[in-house]
Amino acid sequence: MTTEAEEKEAKKNSFDPYAPHKIKWWGWPLLIALIFGTIYIYRQQHPQEKANENAVAEMWTDEMTKKAEGSVFGTFYHITYCSTEDLAAGISETLDKVNNSLSPFNKQSTITAINENKNMGVDSMFESVFNLAKEVSAETDGAFDITVAPLVNLWGFGFKTGEKVSDKTVDSLRQFVGFSTVKIENGKVVKEHPETMLDCSAIAKGYGVDAVGEYLESKNIHSYMVEIGGEVRLRGHNPKGENWSIGVAKPEDDALATNNEMQQVIKTTDISMATSGNYRNFYVKDGKKYAHTIDPRTGYPVQHNILSSTVLAKDCATADAYATSFMVLGLDGAKKVLAKHKELIAYFIYADDKGNMCDWYSDGMKEYLQR
Repeated sequence: MTTEAEEKEAKKNSFDPYAPHKIKWWGWPLLIALIFGTIYIYRQQHPQEKANENAVAEMWTDEMTKKAEGSVFGTFYHITYCSTEDLAAGISETLDKVNNSLSPFNKQSTITAINENKNMGVDSMFESVFNLAKEVSAETDGAFDITVAPLVNLWGFGFKTGEKVSDKTVDSLRQFVGFSTVKIENGKVVKEHPETMLDCSAIAKGYGVDAVGEYLESKNIHSYMVEIGGEVRLRGHNPKGENWSIGVAKPEDDALATNNEMQQVIKTTDISMATSGNYRNFYVKDGKKYAHTIDPRTGYPVQHNILSSTVLAKDCATADAYATSFMVLGLDGAKKVLAKHKELIAYFIYADDKGNMCDWYSDGMKEYLQR
């Protein structure tokens, strides 16, 4: 039998998990190191949250709110960013580089020299766009193809005046269209046919948006909106401290671009968006409407039911290319591509069998729609 003194001694030496315990002096530095180490590892594994913290820290005062506007690629750009520094000159220089690489309307550009078979060497911008265009072309069964230039010119929407349109001329030009007829080898474009020409108009604006966005980020800017001709890249928050709101125009015939009525408003951030439609770039001849989107596979303007195609993607060049592709594929074809590419989010305005304007959007779009 144990004595009362022995019981007290046993209780003193036993471990009680619910009793408070003192940390030895050498345990405090170890505990602090563990806490800061855990925080560091978490931030390394969650860079987006770290970026969001930086964005929230920015203050959109009058002095910090900067804007840059101008014209490029035959359209206009509007850029808003939060910075102490005026970067308009750097933005303009960045866009000039894209223009000098990808614009077929620029007589001194890389793409013009290639189209004229004068200098087949490519720069890094051209090669990046070419490779992305080839990838999107493969994913859309040829619905997107930058070698469509001869056909775009033929129908009067390109950088050269075409011949009189006929089934014969369309067929004669189709042999020069298709990614199988062109490639980049050792830093140079190699054509199967000298007559093959390239037109990056359906991806260049998006690429230009990305180029400006990357330039701003190189200047440690975390909140901005870059828009070129309706193609947009968003980061951080707007001057009100909210996600950015971008409108999708109502697709009504508007060749003069005077209609500013919005069909939908998309509120989001840290993503890129592009919209393609035939309601502004078209002409009517002999009572028939000809849209500027040409199907590379047939050689003729598309006649599908999609009136407006809006795509959200990680970068604007990708969004731009797929938005055009979906105009070519039509609603059913676009849905099949979206089923394979869950990273893409789309919103379509289309005409039903009775001519009524309807909309359809992929699952990920719902959270961004405002009306």
